[in-house]
Amino acid sequence: MAAVGLVLGIALLVLGLRGAATALAVARTPALGLPFESGTLPAQHAVSRFHVRWYAVSLLFLAFDMEMIFMYPWAVVIAQMGATSVVEMFAFLAVLLVGVLYAWREGALRWV
Repeated sequence: MAAVGLVLGIALLVLGLRGAATALAVARTPALGLPFESGTLPAQHAVSRFHVRWYAVSLLFLAFDMEMIFMYPWAVVIAQMGATSVVEMFAFLAVLLVGVLYAWREGALRWV
């Protein structure tokens, strides 16, 4: 298994260096040859600026995503852990609620 992986890895590296991979990928239109490969021409430059609001929204999304990652294992073992785990989870949710209230107060959730 290790030998097959090693041979495939070296073969892919050699094909990439020789340009054989790009010779095999035939683009039907010039737009398909662009790096994003969606078939449409870009509407704006790739390094265009975004409003800081989008960064705040993405950080809030990551916070809630992390909340769900921590809540799922907790929900699986809540029956075995007892009341202590319920109190600890609500303390964790309270900390997250403080962050959401701060973001709301600062206007990170306003779209206008």
